[in-house]
Amino acid sequence: MSPFPVLRRPRLRRLGAKFAAGTAAGLVLCSLLFLLLFVSMYSQEIGRMRQEAAGQVNSLLQVTLENAMLKRDLQGLEQIVDRLGAQPGVERVMIANPLGEVRFSSDASRLGHMLWEGALPYTAPEALFMADPAGGDLLRSINPVPNRTPCTPCHGSVATKPFNGVLFVDYAAAPLRDQAFRTTLLLMGAGAVVVVATLIGGWWFMRRFVLRPVERLSRASEALAGGDLSARVALAGNDELAQLGADFNAMAASLQASVNELEEEERFLQALIDTIPDGVRIFDAEGRLVLANRTYCAQLGLDPGCILGQRCWESAHGAQEPCAPTLKPCPLDELAAAGKAQEIRFVDRHRRADGALLEVEITAAAVTLNRRGRPQRLIIESIRDLEAQVRFSHEQKMAELGRLSAGVAHEIHNPLASVRLALGSLRSDPEAARGCSPLVADYLQLVDREVDKCIDVTDRLLKLSSPPGIEEELVDLGRAAEETLSLLRWEAKQASVQLETAWPEPPLRVLAADSEMRMVILNLAQNAFHAMPKGGRLRIRGERAAGTVRVVITDTGAGIAASEQQRIFYPFFSRRADGSSGSGLGLFICRSILRSRGGALELESEPGRGSCFTVILPDADRP
Repeated sequence: MSPFPVLRRPRLRRLGAKFAAGTAAGLVLCSLLFLLLFVSMYSQEIGRMRQEAAGQVNSLLQVTLENAMLKRDLQGLEQIVDRLGAQPGVERVMIANPLGEVRFSSDASRLGHMLWEGALPYTAPEALFMADPAGGDLLRSINPVPNRTPCTPCHGSVATKPFNGVLFVDYAAAPLRDQAFRTTLLLMGAGAVVVVATLIGGWWFMRRFVLRPVERLSRASEALAGGDLSARVALAGNDELAQLGADFNAMAASLQASVNELEEEERFLQALIDTIPDGVRIFDAEGRLVLANRTYCAQLGLDPGCILGQRCWESAHGAQEPCAPTLKPCPLDELAAAGKAQEIRFVDRHRRADGALLEVEITAAAVTLNRRGRPQRLIIESIRDLEAQVRFSHEQKMAELGRLSAGVAHEIHNPLASVRLALGSLRSDPEAARGCSPLVADYLQLVDREVDKCIDVTDRLLKLSSPPGIEEELVDLGRAAEETLSLLRWEAKQASVQLETAWPEPPLRVLAADSEMRMVILNLAQNAFHAMPKGGRLRIRGERAAGTVRVVITDTGAGIAASEQQRIFYPFFSRRADGSSGSGLGLFICRSILRSRGGALELESEPGRGSCFTVILPDADRP
């Protein structure tokens, strides 16, 4: 199981695509801005250069015109205007008087037109783009013609009439715009080539020196997050990314060493608590199970790999909600209470995976440990299986009884055997037989039979008290029950209890320990005696049913109340009709023995009408 959580990465946009899109957008935007700025500056520069050229031409034209006007050569002036208007790129040339009337023009249709009304609007040379009334755009160069002293005879004084007129030269703007457009296209093409070259170069650089190393780092990170602690990344070079790869490898190696050490400590801790014979579980303040040993899982029949993370009430009681603290002791509440002792002990009932209930004794203590860098309060429970403890006590008792029986066999069985041998020798001696009267012979034969009975009783006692073996054996239930009941016949006679038995043919046989089956019959029969303090009838019969053998033990005693029928199987619970006290372990031990052999013990009882206990075991002779 990986110590790292599985990371669900969101769908990511590729860094290369983002870089290409961002670079392209930036380059295109910058190219457009620079192009617009360049076109604007280029157009202004062309206009300025054309204006300067027009100004130079206008100055030359103005001198020529002034010379023609001083000589009053109007025909020559018209010819000059016409020739200038015929120059390439010049649409027309006009001369207007200070009132705005066109007096000379290379375009005859413009003669006599008024260009403005009122005062002269032009006092300094200028150039501007304008729409041509005939269609198209024009660059008009405007140059006022100042009044000079030689011109005063015709035009008046300079003070009252500072200008003699205005010279207009209209240039075609289309060539300027075509040239700007061609230049713009050329710049756009060059910019596109620069953008494409920059993108290709940038993409190759990013792919070679950034994207591939980052992709390797990403794959190694995913593998590391998925639990592959051996994942490493190899990045050549000595740049920042190569250093990042080396740092990543060092971090992964350190992490692997730390995780291996942590896993080794966890395995050591798990192996340590697995050696504890009692069940051990550890849960946090929220009741979530963080550790459990093998014994605890075996007690409840749970898979060790599936219980970690469960709540304490889920694993121990199969419940979906916390236990009610008012109904049973809860370590979470008991140990969390202020002023409480740091250890509590109580008896509880756990529910196994198969639904059976398990009687346990729990010792719980609270500790505070530094876990994952912060203090955490944990509850540690030691869970002792009372059924196993009682079984162990029973086995100890049986072992002690076995040793006692061995002593009885040594102290009683052997002398009886010696007496029997002596009687045999006496009866077989011819001389003793001749000197012995018939009465003495009968007494000797009676003593011999009674000695045989005593030896038989000691044999049965040895069988009853012999410790159960590990290996199973074929046990004849009818024979075991009859031999066990023979030990109780005197007690039954004293208690006025009539014994009745019935066994089918062939014999009922099971795979079990002979001494355990005898102990079950003995306990159930003695319980029936206690239930009939005024005498009664105890009937024991055997039968077969659906691959099982059954021993039905029915008495005519006081019966058991419905409220106590389940509790009588609890350890240390005792209720006897004759008022005598008991340990409360007999029925608990009987049920534990039968369960260990794959069987069961059932009860039917009605107060005042007696009880019926049914021993159920797998039939050893079933197909």
